[in-house]
Amino acid sequence: MTDRPTSLSALDAIFSRRSVRAYDRRKIDDATVRGLLDAAVAAPTAMHMEPWTFVVVQDEAMLKRFSDRAKASWVAEAAKYRDLHAPPAAGGFAARLADPSFSIFYDAGTLIVICAKAMGPFVVADCWLAAENIMLAACALGLGTCCIGSAVPALNTPEAKAELHIPAEVTAVVPIVVGIPAGGAVEVPRKDPEILLWKK
Repeated sequence: MTDRPTSLSALDAIFSRRSVRAYDRRKIDDATVRGLLDAAVAAPTAMHMEPWTFVVVQDEAMLKRFSDRAKASWVAEAAKYRDLHAPPAAGGFAARLADPSFSIFYDAGTLIVICAKAMGPFVVADCWLAAENIMLAACALGLGTCCIGSAVPALNTPEAKAELHIPAEVTAVVPIVVGIPAGGAVEVPRKDPEILLWKK
């Protein structure tokens, strides 16, 4: 599928994974999507509840429609999250939301939405663990990923749930785009771990 190596170690995948925000529009094949979902459900899960369920969208018209809805929803919510829109954190995100040609999914050909079947005390954590498995597996396959948290409100409206076949009692938790990167991802420096206590 790509020219990148497909035999990364777990540590290689962890340290080379980046949030990719530019994609080739090609869709990834069904077998690859299923492999990523298999990786997702291999994640740790509290009390072996396996509370996740998944939506996969590869239809371009639907991706465009949900991008537009998510942008409109996020603009309406922006006042609550002013700090996210302040430079340098936003990186021009607020301005891009106003651009009709901007896709909140960065033109990726595949959107995977991890949903929670029931909202219990550990369900959201379980879904995020599944998300990390998808991202690391995709990285090992030479694919890019990016979590699109700003799409969550739009995906949880009654209208969106009906269109995506998400039952009313199920909640969209983690939308992740997956695809073939268009160019290199930007490496962002990370701070060293802040250790509050290391008692020996």
